[in-house]
Amino acid sequence: MTRIFLPKRLLSFQGLPTARPALRPFPHLSSRYLNTSPAQECYVEKLQGSDEGISVLTFNRPQAKNALGRLFMRQFRDALESLSQVRVVIIRSLVDKVFCAGADLKERATMDPTEVASFVYNLRTSFTDLETLPIPTIASIDGAALGGGLELAMAADLRVAGEGAKLGLPETKLAIIPGAGGTQRLPRLIGLPKAKELVFTGRALTAQDALEIGLVNYAVKDSAYPKALELAREILPNAPIAVRMAKIALDKGSQLDMTSGLAFEQTCYAQIIPTEDRLEGLRAFKEKRKPVYKGR
Repeated sequence: MTRIFLPKRLLSFQGLPTARPALRPFPHLSSRYLNTSPAQECYVEKLQGSDEGISVLTFNRPQAKNALGRLFMRQFRDALESLSQVRVVIIRSLVDKVFCAGADLKERATMDPTEVASFVYNLRTSFTDLETLPIPTIASIDGAALGGGLELAMAADLRVAGEGAKLGLPETKLAIIPGAGGTQRLPRLIGLPKAKELVFTGRALTAQDALEIGLVNYAVKDSAYPKALELAREILPNAPIAVRMAKIALDKGSQLDMTSGLAFEQTCYAQIIPTEDRLEGLRAFKEKRKPVYKGR
């Protein structure tokens, strides 16, 4: 049977380690905590009131269609660092008709082969860090999500596509391949034969096309953001420790054989038993009221 270990970054509650490992920095770029000024290309907005606990990771680089350049990615990593105390994250763009157009090809043209390899490696690790955040993440896709933009969206837990969404991995048309996780996440989402078809052809999909093959959870009329927010609000009142452990049980357990997966589920469940939230859920059920979970 496969030996089972729980990653420390997902065990952030009472009685278990709380330290997150440092994210890998981009070469030649300093790392500092996020300045949430609207002038930033990538920043976090924390919702308030009844939506407290939901954060919105916002892309706003209109002059380059949210292309993944050095500055954008430094701010993206800073944003990930700031998300440790929230319950749900929505990823969206403020740029009209664009979620993320992929790599910044103008910037890429100035790099030598070693710099290109290093930058693509760090894109890959950045998206893995998004994928392994210990909280649910929802990509709200309005407009084009192409190349690295789709690879970023696939690293989220859930995806909602708006009416004008355009999703694809066109890298083979540029004499390269998807290098930030696309060749690995796409077949895991939609199956290997269909993934091969999309990568070999470089074809772009509409929101409805993406829904039909399971690439997105929802295809909606108009903007994707209201549906993404609706999903976040549905997740928000649930016990945060339980949601975190459910995420790791699903993500890691699905990569194991059934026997090992069931054992891993048991390990995850064991982390929940000593929590205050579990007892609060039982009390609320007995008293016929809504539970109030505090993540302890």
